[in-house]
Amino acid sequence: MDSYIFSILLVILGLLIGLFIAFVINSIRVGVASKKVAALREQTKKELEKMRRDAALEQKEEAHKLKMDLDKEIREKKEEIKESENRLLQREASIDKRDELCQKREASLDEREDRLSLKQVEIQNEKSKVDEIKKEQLDLLEQISGFSKEKAKDMVMSQVKENMSKEIAEYIRERENEAKLTADRTARELIVTSMQKYAADIAGDQTVTVVDLPNDEMKGRIIGREGRNIRTIEAITGVDLIIDDTPEAVVLSSFDPLRREIARVTLDTLIKDGRIHPTRIEELYDKVCQDMRQQIIEYGQDATFELGLTKFDPELIEIIGKLHFRTSYGQNALQHSLEVAHLSGLLAAELGENVTLAKRAGLLHDIGKAIDHEVEGSHVDIGVDIAKKYHEDPVVINAIASHHGDTPATSVISSIVAIADALSASRPGARNDSLENYIKRLSQLEEVGNQIAGVEKSYAVQAGRELRVIVKPEEVDDLEAHRIAREVKEQIEANMKYPGTIKITVIRETRAQEEAK
Repeated sequence: MDSYIFSILLVILGLLIGLFIAFVINSIRVGVASKKVAALREQTKKELEKMRRDAALEQKEEAHKLKMDLDKEIREKKEEIKESENRLLQREASIDKRDELCQKREASLDEREDRLSLKQVEIQNEKSKVDEIKKEQLDLLEQISGFSKEKAKDMVMSQVKENMSKEIAEYIRERENEAKLTADRTARELIVTSMQKYAADIAGDQTVTVVDLPNDEMKGRIIGREGRNIRTIEAITGVDLIIDDTPEAVVLSSFDPLRREIARVTLDTLIKDGRIHPTRIEELYDKVCQDMRQQIIEYGQDATFELGLTKFDPELIEIIGKLHFRTSYGQNALQHSLEVAHLSGLLAAELGENVTLAKRAGLLHDIGKAIDHEVEGSHVDIGVDIAKKYHEDPVVINAIASHHGDTPATSVISSIVAIADALSASRPGARNDSLENYIKRLSQLEEVGNQIAGVEKSYAVQAGRELRVIVKPEEVDDLEAHRIAREVKEQIEANMKYPGTIKITVIRETRAQEEAK
């Protein structure tokens, strides 16, 4: 029992000794760890201090660098401002010099205007004196002769009419020949010079109304089942389709060239596409209408660009483009307007008038034809309304109103446009006329000559450009032949309407005939 208790005590003692030893070892370990922690804290504190010093140093270097860059930028800005100030000073000096020159020129012009005013006053005074002297001389002559001016004039004219009819006719003929030489030469020079500078194609435009087909089977597809395709095409385009025995061709018929062109393009597209049914026809028609409107605008823009004209309203540009699809006796209206504009500009340049204004008036002189099938009235009245609507120059409006002689011309440019219009319309090949109207005009021309007393026969030659009048030599002498030519000219101008000019030639031929047996 005692040994058992002793063993327990030994065990308890061993445990106590072990606990004590473990406590001592743990205390030693804690002391070592505390020392390590203290050393680590000290080292960390030193490193943080070093990093703080390095960061402060870097911040100082960065601030110094930024300050240097800022100073450099400020110096550059100051230099730029200084250069700008120098340029402004130079420009200001240049403006001052120019202003001084303008003031000197203005003063010189004022002085010249004053001198011209004085000269005008002097000339007016001299003219008044001359008129007074002339009047005094006439009064003195009336007192000396005992006749008034009107009475003396009537007496002289009656004597001339009674005793000197042949001399008067001879004098008139000489004066007419002299005037013709001068006037014709000047007119020919102006017209020839202008027409040499502007040369256009002679062939007139023909409206295409025939659509070629790849084969005759396509006619059946165009007609469609129970004619629904052809009815759809005619209904939406407003054009009649004529399908007859003509091989591989369809004829389009409409009074409106624009409709006919839209129908032609639509039909061509349908033939190439191959899908011909009412829905497809309507889709293509809408697309072609949009494309055609853009094409019309391009025609108008090309025309104004070709002439070098600007400041047109977009709607007016579109109206100008529509002239491409209008014709007059086979002549394309837009091409005719371009010709008139070019010729008007050249004639205006020769006469010292405003070339740009003349071209503008020439281009717009037939603008009413673009919509005369949509609006009631003549193309002249419609054109005047269009020009007023888009605020065109009064000269342009008068040129439109007077180019057919319906309204008096109020400017030289209006007369130039009328001349250019006649030149473009009457040149060879410009227009096509019907045979019936052509023969009727020639017959009327010959009838005018045949109605004159002393005329044996009249012949219209040169396609109606010349009338040759054969007179009876035993009834008409040489001086009377000139009178007949003038009378025929006056009757033609008063009673006939014709393009261009007509030359009247009076022929007086005397033949002596004998028969030898």
